[in-house]
Amino acid sequence: QSLLVQSGGGLVQPGGSLRLSCTTRDAPLSEYATAWFRQAPGKEREGVSCISRSGGRAYFLDSKKGRFTVSRDNAKNTVYLEMNSLKPEDTAIYHCAVRDGACSSDGGSYPFWGQGTQVTVSS
Repeated sequence: QSLLVQSGGGLVQPGGSLRLSCTTRDAPLSEYATAWFRQAPGKEREGVSCISRSGGRAYFLDSKKGRFTVSRDNAKNTVYLEMNSLKPEDTAIYHCAVRDGACSSDGGSYPFWGQGTQVTVSS
């Protein structure tokens, strides 16, 4: 059972928007780095973005800059990934993950993962 609980995702048309959420009852996310990863069918997992303890944001691939925004609501203990201008190539299963320390694009360094949520961009 995942300690991190995800919500959001679904089917959206190209150019549309979605917001993914990641929360937990087990620890304050403000004390950890929370990252978003995705994996498309037949492709390797790739890092999308991360928000650090201090609120600093990292975007691991240039293609995500400007379209994807990571944020955190400490009062709700929830990290969000806002995705705009979605493209069919954004179709993937998206996971949130938490680690101690700084943000990293290395998924193997994150010990805690959400259950994943499907994002499908199609007309």
